[in-house]
Amino acid sequence: MSSKKYLFTTIIVALILIVFGSQVHTAYSQPTAVKSTPTLFLHGWGSSVHAEQQMTNSIKRAGISNSITQALVTPKGQVKLRGHIPANAHNPIIEVGFQDNRNTNFHQDGCWLKNVIVKLQRVYHIKRINLVGHSMGNMAIVYYLLDNASQKHLPKLERQVNIAGHFDGVLGEGDRPNRLKLNRQGRPDHLDHNYQTLMALRQKYPRHQVRVLNIFGDKKDGTHSDGDVSNASAQSLRYLIGSRALSYQEIKISGRNGQHSRLHENKQVDRILMHFLWNK
Repeated sequence: MSSKKYLFTTIIVALILIVFGSQVHTAYSQPTAVKSTPTLFLHGWGSSVHAEQQMTNSIKRAGISNSITQALVTPKGQVKLRGHIPANAHNPIIEVGFQDNRNTNFHQDGCWLKNVIVKLQRVYHIKRINLVGHSMGNMAIVYYLLDNASQKHLPKLERQVNIAGHFDGVLGEGDRPNRLKLNRQGRPDHLDHNYQTLMALRQKYPRHQVRVLNIFGDKKDGTHSDGDVSNASAQSLRYLIGSRALSYQEIKISGRNGQHSRLHENKQVDRILMHFLWNK
């Protein structure tokens, strides 16, 4: 074989190997679509994914989920997925963490949640989600829905759990113990600026699609609150979305374990979540 023919043959073989190798790499590096509905957990103000881990680890230990991963969001809204959801994942859990964990621009928080959902949709081709929020995590959820409920291309929300949600303010900022009152329809007698914005959910929240559970705490110390959020502020969610949800229910956790932060470190809440989300 002449040197020219040998060189030509070598080049052709090399090209074949490159093309074939890239195809094999692509086939093995692309995540497979996840069929089981993932559940996203969102932490509260000043907190992190660590606040979610008592709940998520309890769910995994119970054998309900075999996959816990994380989605970390930078202050610029970039999403980094930590861990991998296998194609055969059963009830996968994603712990969502905002690096800017003191941001009270709730439209921004909702946008960051959307970035996480879009990232999961792009990588794992998810079609449905559940959302669980504690404290400020609830505001990210409701503002995400406020701004995106009409976006049909996004994954369908099936179940929503709100824990210690301050939908009409927190104690010391416009709300006082035993001051805020709800009428028979659940409407507060005082609307803070966020609640006024969220009133649009009465027309925008997905109709007859989402099962909603609202968990709130009462320390039984006479304040009718969990120490940070009044029962009335937490229960004011019903007026915003109760008539449009597929189902809406409330559960009050009373006593010492009804304290605001204890609600995400609470075995009773763990059992309630497992039953509501997965009928276990």
